[in-house]
Amino acid sequence: MKNPTILSALFSSIVLMACQSPQDAKSTAAKTDSVQKNDQTKIVTADTVVPPASVILKRKEIPILCYHQIRDWRPTDSKTSRAYIVPVAAFQAQIKMLADSGYHTILPEELYAYLTKGTALPEKSILLTYDDTDLDQYTVALPEMKKYGFKGVFFIMTVSLGRPHYMSKEQVKDLSDQGHAIGSHTWDHHNVKKYQGNDWVIQIDKPTKQLETITGKPMRFFAYPFGLWNKQAIPELKKRGFVAAFQLNEKRDENDPLFTIRRIIVPGSWSPAALSQAIKRDF
Repeated sequence: MKNPTILSALFSSIVLMACQSPQDAKSTAAKTDSVQKNDQTKIVTADTVVPPASVILKRKEIPILCYHQIRDWRPTDSKTSRAYIVPVAAFQAQIKMLADSGYHTILPEELYAYLTKGTALPEKSILLTYDDTDLDQYTVALPEMKKYGFKGVFFIMTVSLGRPHYMSKEQVKDLSDQGHAIGSHTWDHHNVKKYQGNDWVIQIDKPTKQLETITGKPMRFFAYPFGLWNKQAIPELKKRGFVAAFQLNEKRDENDPLFTIRRIIVPGSWSPAALSQAIKRDF
């Protein structure tokens, strides 16, 4: 979700089904049905019953942080760029603050179960998310999280795989094998609001298949490039098997809150205290 200026420099289940006969269960898994109840719609999918949007919106939001590059600033980094670059010492201090403050990291599947079923989460739950496949997420963020038993969510831009300063396929698989979550972040960070023609195949279908081949796991979670989304994108993501999508810090959609989950970008200038205040203020 880098700012377009930065990107150009980088190349540009939960099971919840009512008691059913085997035949009914097979039918449910084969298609999506709408069930009307009290004038509100519940969407029945293969792996869960999604409650009305009003129910999801009433649940307390869980803090979700978004990181990009984790490295020390360089003289050539612009002021805009530095908003997306967290110096190593600052990142280490931020993660330590979260641990010392009693935060527990959760993964998207746990968030999804909480939002759709009300499944209990640990007190002071938080999601750590990383966008764009930068190598320092593997070499810097991963060891730091390991110190505290933290897990993260890595949204992969597949055009980057194997290129200098970006993660390899093997490193992405290793993250997945270690229990971190892998999500889709398109092929080359193209703005979802501008998709037309074959863009859905190029930006979503092919990268999704590639990530599933790498990890051996289905891709169920998506992060919008630049945090930008539109209503037209949501049904396209749903029919491709995604169950939730992450934007940035804008108001959630009143009809599809699962596909407009909020995150906040952590700037490189924030002290641990500033991050703590932002979490309490924004969530």
